Amino acid sequence: MEKRLLIAFGLMGLVMLGSQYLMPTRPEAQKAPAKAQEQTAAAKPVAETNQAPVQPTPARQPAPAAQSAKSVPAAAAPVADTVERASIVVESDVYRVVFTNRGASIKSWVLKQYKDSNGKPVELVSLAGEKLTGRPFSYLFRNRKPSADLNNAMFQVKQPAPGHIEFEYSDGKTSAKKIFHFDKSLYRARLISEVSEDGQVLPHLLAWRGGFGDLTAHNAVAMMHSVHYDNVKSKLVVEEAKIAKDGPVLVSGSIGFAGLEDAYFASVILPEAGQTTDFQTWMDTFKSPGSDEEQPHVGAAFGTQGQIDTTLFTGPKDLDLLRRAHPRLEQLVDWGWFSFIAKPLFLFLNWINNGYTNNWGWAIVLVTVIINTVLLPLRFTSMRSAQKMAKLQPRIQALNDKYKGISMKDPRKQKQNEEMMELYKTEGINPLGGCVPMLLQMPFFFAFFKVLSVAIELRSAPWLWVGDLSQPEASLIRWLPILMLGTQVLMQKMTPAAGGDQSQQKMMMTIMPIVLTVMFYSASSGLVLYWLTGNVVGIVQQYFFNKLAPVTAPAQAAAAKKKK
Repeated sequence: MEKRLLIAFGLMGLVMLGSQYLMPTRPEAQKAPAKAQEQTAAAKPVAETNQAPVQPTPARQPAPAAQSAKSVPAAAAPVADTVERASIVVESDVYRVVFTNRGASIKSWVLKQYKDSNGKPVELVSLAGEKLTGRPFSYLFRNRKPSADLNNAMFQVKQPAPGHIEFEYSDGKTSAKKIFHFDKSLYRARLISEVSEDGQVLPHLLAWRGGFGDLTAHNAVAMMHSVHYDNVKSKLVVEEAKIAKDGPVLVSGSIGFAGLEDAYFASVILPEAGQTTDFQTWMDTFKSPGSDEEQPHVGAAFGTQGQIDTTLFTGPKDLDLLRRAHPRLEQLVDWGWFSFIAKPLFLFLNWINNGYTNNWGWAIVLVTVIINTVLLPLRFTSMRSAQKMAKLQPRIQALNDKYKGISMKDPRKQKQNEEMMELYKTEGINPLGGCVPMLLQMPFFFAFFKVLSVAIELRSAPWLWVGDLSQPEASLIRWLPILMLGTQVLMQKMTPAAGGDQSQQKMMMTIMPIVLTVMFYSASSGLVLYWLTGNVVGIVQQYFFNKLAPVTAPAQAAAAKKKK
């Protein structure tokens, strides 16, 4: 049983480290044709998805000042600016977006109500790869390119109302428009984009490349993904940058939403129902600020075969806010394999925090106590099974001595196993009974792990000396894992030995706490707090159980040996 527990903990550690790589699912994606790759690379793109005013089923008004016919009259006169305006600002209580009229692109997108690791408002735009990738909302052309370089063209700018900004360019042959209409509070915007040449609409994409999200977060680049919801398969598809190592990967079809995300923020478009959307995932490799090595940064581009007219969301992956912005967006929060536990667990934690504790750390403690209390009958069953096993130790040892030295291939080994199982059956013992509480805790363990990984409500949530429950402790000495180690050792000493030789039990008493400490030392503080609280509850339960039913087997076994 000890070996099985050690393997179980090892597997838990592997899942913690590898879950980000194992969980994404990928429907069929096609590599962009080589010709298209050349054209898009030449266009110096950058993709993004922002905020857009949307009700659950938003009524589309006519596109302001934008033409949507397949054939567009050629511009009668040039419409352009001669100088760059690099600080065109659209601002509300929740965001601050800085545009430049060069390419009608974005220089900065700040979420004012969320702080990064440096205590500053979160900046979603990375400038590190700007020269390589261009700015967010740069143009990409997969087929026919216009004669003008729109990503370097100076657009004329109009701001007819707060939150509404229009960019327009024409050289008499090529014309382009981008219109953004922002919602004041729900991180949404409506985006309209059209490019035409000689009166013909040119299909195009808008790109946000070079990474996305909170660049100051722990392991920030690894947390960035492209994401889209496949309506046909009803499946959330999350991709890493490396999927596009051989060139941009294209998905076309019915898409619920598509864009970029990190652990807690997202920027996605919301196409109209029935609309065919083209969505590309890109990889760009360069050095991030503070990094000594080049890293692959994810990017994305979206478009249609004509005018782009879509809703955008750029903001936090907060469940309540996502529902208000658009019901479809709730799918952005990926609860993982144990979603049937993780999501209700988060809702319960949220309820406890809002209604009672007003602190996420104490909410984790209280919910852990409740979980262990509910599992108490099964834990007592496990304790009784362990106690019976301890009392049976002399007879188990005698049976082991009887068959001592035989190999696993020896036919007598089967005989030993049969006699052992017969002994368990006679005494009414389930040899796996002690594993049941562990098996029942594992789904909650994985659920807590996922909740702490995706719930923005726990981001920067403090508890006592811990500054952020979603991250490992920032201090040089991490006290939560050390306390967990102490409680783990104490609980093992209080638990009756279930069987096996003494040397193996001593080895397990040493190895198990070490394995757990190593596994949890770099885990989020909230996850360590969950396990530590479970240990404390287990110690209390074991104490009272030992008082009610003291173990006498070791004394009897010693007396039997002395008598011989």
